[in-house]
Amino acid sequence: MIVVSGTSTRQVTAMAEHLVIKLKSLGMAVRSEGKKQGDWVLVDAGDVVVHLFRPEVRAFYDIERLWASAIARPPAAKAPARPAAKKTGKAAAKAKSMAKSAARRKTARKPA
Repeated sequence: MIVVSGTSTRQVTAMAEHLVIKLKSLGMAVRSEGKKQGDWVLVDAGDVVVHLFRPEVRAFYDIERLWASAIARPPAAKAPARPAAKKTGKAAAKAKSMAKSAARRKTARKPA
């Protein structure tokens, strides 16, 4: 996603038209919306989406903030992991020993 500002409706429309012409000359399938109004023009080139705004409209919609909050969110909960195979013999003894060591280190760090 690319977000761009123009100084006026005429400039936003001109930039969008130029972008569409260039992308089509590269053989890309391009669609656009909003050229009549020129406040917010969306150019969809498949993998790339370009938003062209007048500054007031860009500030009003503030799509950067919306997308930034979506990126900052933790990923959706994953399916629960399969339970590990039960350890036996030496592997079980080693795992138990490591767990005890970790517990001792954890309690040693607690403030008095």
